[in-house]
Amino acid sequence: MAKTRIGILGYGNLGKGVELACRQNDDMELVAVFTRRDPTGVKPLTEGVAVRSADDLAAHADDIDVLVLCGGSANDLPEQTPSCAALFNVVDSFDTHANIPDHFARVDAAAREGGKVAIISAGWDPGMFSLARLYATSILPDGADYTFWGRGVSQGHSDAIRRIDGVADARQYTVPVPAALEAVRSGENPQLTTRQKHTRECYVVAEQGADKAAIERAIVEMPNYFADYDTTVTFVTQEELDRDHADIPHGGSVIRSGATGEAGEHRHVVEFSLKLDSNPEFTGSVLAACARAVHRMSQEGQTGCKTLFDVPPAYLSAASAEELRAHLL
Repeated sequence: MAKTRIGILGYGNLGKGVELACRQNDDMELVAVFTRRDPTGVKPLTEGVAVRSADDLAAHADDIDVLVLCGGSANDLPEQTPSCAALFNVVDSFDTHANIPDHFARVDAAAREGGKVAIISAGWDPGMFSLARLYATSILPDGADYTFWGRGVSQGHSDAIRRIDGVADARQYTVPVPAALEAVRSGENPQLTTRQKHTRECYVVAEQGADKAAIERAIVEMPNYFADYDTTVTFVTQEELDRDHADIPHGGSVIRSGATGEAGEHRHVVEFSLKLDSNPEFTGSVLAACARAVHRMSQEGQTGCKTLFDVPPAYLSAASAEELRAHLL
């Protein structure tokens, strides 16, 4: 079988994660990296991969089976994904939960018009955690869902901070509130507000002469990212950030607490958890698996936008249906 030809748009941490995932999958070939930077200054880890300007994307539509979009959800993907979906089969990791329905509609219209397939919001949340919520809710309809993230670095939230005027660099940690997590795991089914479940810690490098008070205000008041949480902002030097916050760990848990029986007398707790050394490398691995699924759906003649809810699990795997039944079922 011919390999799936992968293109990557955006060569930051996530783009490198996708590249590393391609190297682990024999049925994939990374053929090009597209960047908004000077292509001569971008050196992929994989020998022989072309580096091209993002302005030249349209000229290479026939060279790529799936384009994986590795930009940020705050400013890049809302425009990039619909635009690219008109020309390419695409996968993105759009993670602003509140805006997913609108993002889906715009990408769906573009992909259908172009005869392409797109998977959006592929990652671990949204993505794998979304599937965990779907399965557990379907099995335990009488219950409550809880999602806890961290402690870990959120790439999307860190990127959103870096877009603020006066910010040179930043890392944002999402931290579960221990008492809330314990109450859920014990089956108490507590009613928790967003603020009661997590706190957010921001470590920010300000540009010289920047208004730190204005930066802090822009962070803590940012809708969809920080406004609903107790958020702390700590200003550090670039050296401190590089020394103390260079790694990008993450993880979390999806928990469904439900009841069965004549009077709900039997309690059940379903938990799906992740502990990740590298958030972007793991997310890149999810995107690569989704690229395989997109290519298969495109070969079947499907069009339009999908989420992981719409993808048959077998389409994510390089194994055949016979192999899956023999070894994983």
